[in-house]
Amino acid sequence: MLLRKKKATRLTGCFGEALAVEFLTRRRYAIVEVNYRKPYGEVDIIARDGDILVFVEVKTRKSSGFGTPFEAVDSRKQRQISRIAQEYLQSHGLLETSARFDVIAIRLDGDQPAVIDHIKNAFDCVL
Repeated sequence: MLLRKKKATRLTGCFGEALAVEFLTRRRYAIVEVNYRKPYGEVDIIARDGDILVFVEVKTRKSSGFGTPFEAVDSRKQRQISRIAQEYLQSHGLLETSARFDVIAIRLDGDQPAVIDHIKNAFDCVL
């Protein structure tokens, strides 16, 4: 049972990330990386919004039983994303590049269209 729930959660997350990529692309963001992984975590989407490099966390929920998608991006998650972003900027020679952290929250409600909320500059770098 637990394995099925994990698989369903993973599928929901993948679906949400695909919706987020489509959402950003329609708004003329250039997608640079999807699921940029390090041993200590991942960033869902790295994109360019003009000259700004954007590290995007995507949270998808089918219900509010575990809180809102935005609540899931807590201080621990912000530190993890910040650490990965710092590593990315350094390893790609982009330390002088302007960057920000966005959160995209996606709510799925049965047969209704997905509701997508995008918070630009949702948090500051936390190390």
